[in-house]
Amino acid sequence: MYNEAGLLDTVLDRIRDAPCPIARELILVDDGSTDRSLQIARSRAAELDLEVVACPHRGKGSAVRAGIRAAHGDFICVQDADLEYDPADLAQLVVPLIENSADVVYGSRFRREAPQVHRTFHYLVNRVLTDLSNLLSGIYLSDMETCYKVFRADLLKSMRLRSERFGFEVESTAYIAKVGVRIYELPISYTPRTRLAGKKIGWRDGLAAFAHLVRFNLLTTRSEAFHALPERYRADG
Repeated sequence: MYNEAGLLDTVLDRIRDAPCPIARELILVDDGSTDRSLQIARSRAAELDLEVVACPHRGKGSAVRAGIRAAHGDFICVQDADLEYDPADLAQLVVPLIENSADVVYGSRFRREAPQVHRTFHYLVNRVLTDLSNLLSGIYLSDMETCYKVFRADLLKSMRLRSERFGFEVESTAYIAKVGVRIYELPISYTPRTRLAGKKIGWRDGLAAFAHLVRFNLLTTRSEAFHALPERYRADG
């Protein structure tokens, strides 16, 4: 989270109330908020059995890495604090992992089964980035930029992630394309918010994503992308 004091209680309540077929570990990473977000999180930590990690303001990618380091579970998923994504969708996304039929599950905003609520500009940018990602990575997805990716923890923890801001989606997708993983994609709901309402990603991040696509798909080798990669992912996919 970053400066989400106005929405944070609602986010935490929605996560608490969302169904889940397995026990959960909740880690809230504060990316150097300057409002009351951190105080609110700490005030609810005991109630929700919530681990709160405070970091300097360096961007989403840096905050995600801090959360990955703190995680102890078998699977890891990122939940942005802006509530564009519905925590109730996570229950279905984790099932293929529990059943050992997937190593990574993507929640797609663009599959036909999903409710289509999008703003034209962001929709077009996301589709272009996804198409380029598919071309460069060799894996076909309908929504590479989705926040809802559920990973096996040993796979995600073995990645040498570098992105500081919003490059995590591109980087992690490029890396899983370099190894032998099983990928599922399931529909999810999505309710985008505007810049006026607090959306933080902007056009500069969209331009940066194109550079990330080239860097992480073409200029980063598998040995540079991973350290201590578990043997089960070493076979070419």
